[in-house]
Amino acid sequence: MPVYLFWGEDTYRLSKAVQALQGQILDPDWRSFNLDKIDVFTGPEGTAQVIQGLNQAMTPPLGLGQRLVWLINPLVGATADLLSEFERTLPALLPSSHLLLTQTAKPDGRSKLTKLLLKQAQVSEFTLIPPWKTAQIVQMVKQATRELEVKLTQAAGERLAEAVGNDTRRLYGELEKLKLYSLSSSAPHQRIGLEAVEQLVCSTTQNSLQLAEAICHGNTDQALQLAVELLDLNEPSLKIVATLVRQFRTWLWVKLMVESGESDDRLIAQAAEVSNPKRIYFLKQVVQNVSSQQLRQVLAHLLELEVALKQGKEARSVLMIKLVEMSQRCQGDPGLAIRS
Repeated sequence: MPVYLFWGEDTYRLSKAVQALQGQILDPDWRSFNLDKIDVFTGPEGTAQVIQGLNQAMTPPLGLGQRLVWLINPLVGATADLLSEFERTLPALLPSSHLLLTQTAKPDGRSKLTKLLLKQAQVSEFTLIPPWKTAQIVQMVKQATRELEVKLTQAAGERLAEAVGNDTRRLYGELEKLKLYSLSSSAPHQRIGLEAVEQLVCSTTQNSLQLAEAICHGNTDQALQLAVELLDLNEPSLKIVATLVRQFRTWLWVKLMVESGESDDRLIAQAAEVSNPKRIYFLKQVVQNVSSQQLRQVLAHLLELEVALKQGKEARSVLMIKLVEMSQRCQGDPGLAIRS
């Protein structure tokens, strides 16, 4: 049955999948006749739009190729009336007419309409990799380099992963830039090294990691200065928080493993989701003078900061206040945090 449900916050990969589907289904010369794209509103008007799209999907294609009806966010605020419409339409779709539903939010698994689509549609998930899962981000970089045929050394790939994080759109953009650099160089078939990536790829994530270290060391002045620099570079505040969360999660896992008596860096790296076990030595040095309780308290402050930013609080002021609180948590005797 030619029904597709694409969902997830990774809009870049989702849009690429939509483009690929359009290329498979539509004849270029008849594209304007056989592609219907409907951005669905919420409420009664949205319900009418979905019904209109379903009716369009029942229409045979014109000329060559097949028909594609693309409904954007059709399940957001969907009414009960739509269930019967989908139940009536899906079994009657022609093999030459395709129905595509896309949305960023995860479909409500309790909804009867969602259950119907999960049974009868080809479902593809495009969720973002959590920013603290560095091993998965490194794998994503490797997959993208194979797809674009860009050759990087292992160190260069890991640095690129640190720079772009889970931002797939930026990843592909940076790889296209590195590919052009490689083709214009005197040795286009050699692997691109670490030095080239550091010169060509702007890493605000790296500055955010420096901010994390300043907080962890209780250096309030340095943390505030780095935060101001990041904000002046128009770095999104939520992205800064995501990098801090990732780093403090990693440090917390390392500290917990050390406090439990574990000495095998490979096992610590596995628990902390660190791709290179050799990094564990340096991570241990960073958290040597803080306790796991202090790291937990910083993560709690980061959660409060994320909530405040998502509620629309003024980014610069709330970030500065929380930075002072987090830096103070990491100052002094680690044992004090346990007793407090």
